[in-house]
Amino acid sequence: MSASGIDPRPNLLGLDRQELAAALAPLGEPAYRARQIWDAIHLRLALDFEAMTELAKPLRRSLAEHFRVTLPAVADRHLSQDGTTKFLFRLDDGATVEAVDIPDRNRRTLCISSQAGCALACRFCVTGYWGAGRDLTAAEIVGQVWAIRSLQAIEGRLNLVFMGMGEPLLNLAAVRRALAVMAPTISPRRITLSTVGLLPGLEELGRWPERPNLAISLHAPDDRRRSELMPVNRTHPLPELMTALRRYPLEPRRRLTFEYLLIAGFNDADRDADQLAALLRGLPAKVNLIPLNPDPVLPHAWQPPAPERVDAFRARLERHGLTATVRRRRGDDVAAACGQLRAFGREPRGFRRSQLSL
Repeated sequence: MSASGIDPRPNLLGLDRQELAAALAPLGEPAYRARQIWDAIHLRLALDFEAMTELAKPLRRSLAEHFRVTLPAVADRHLSQDGTTKFLFRLDDGATVEAVDIPDRNRRTLCISSQAGCALACRFCVTGYWGAGRDLTAAEIVGQVWAIRSLQAIEGRLNLVFMGMGEPLLNLAAVRRALAVMAPTISPRRITLSTVGLLPGLEELGRWPERPNLAISLHAPDDRRRSELMPVNRTHPLPELMTALRRYPLEPRRRLTFEYLLIAGFNDADRDADQLAALLRGLPAKVNLIPLNPDPVLPHAWQPPAPERVDAFRARLERHGLTATVRRRRGDDVAAACGQLRAFGREPRGFRRSQLSL
């Protein structure tokens, strides 16, 4: 153990098969040992070297001396009335992140974090109220998924969404490594990265030979209102973002998802739906409408539209030829719904402004 109290042994959880083989090479083991160990960790969730009984005892002792397989510690968990479970994970250095397990009939969706906090300060997102943290490592990203898999005994189809804490395009190297580790068990087609639309990150992501699905946090159909909600829009305004997205490479039959938060009296009028449809015209796109999830740190004047207004907004988009869905609110009784993840443990920073131009 180091002076900081952090175990200095490399965590094998964040290594893909090739990286694992390279890490084991100094031990003089044949290449197939890496495959055996990788399968034990990622297929059987064997997190203790002693449980890897296909390996000889001397090798197990050597592995334990040089490496570890460590999941993030579960500091807390909350079960919603709808079956959603929110987890608070504590990492080796004391940082905390939240992740959510969302059951839906015969499949599960895990909403995971890429950073311990977020520096982007989107006004509707409670994570931003607590301010920036640090990037997660690939092992910490994979660890959230594997921890929930082991605790919840998840079987069947599993989808991942990077819609928890943090901006994945600000931690793209670790996200890419984590996806490579999980790729043999979770196809990139069942993984979605949600981003505010950072142009350098989008360009890098577009160069990947195999890419996950992409969801863009849009939330307003014009620069003025998007800048009020999302300070990043002042750096990457809508015209530049839309130009980049029209260049973004998409495989056949894949579409971009645009997430659109609905706030009563701010961006939910018929003319806003018309303006949004015009903005997305010609793109292979679908719109995910998200009625605002209120939270005590958000202004009391902010409210979701009435259900009939949400339905009217969706129907108007559909009349323009867009595919539009309304995200079901899941886990809001335990603050696990969209925009509510916070991971306590430090002083809140607060938002720069207290009101929108409603």
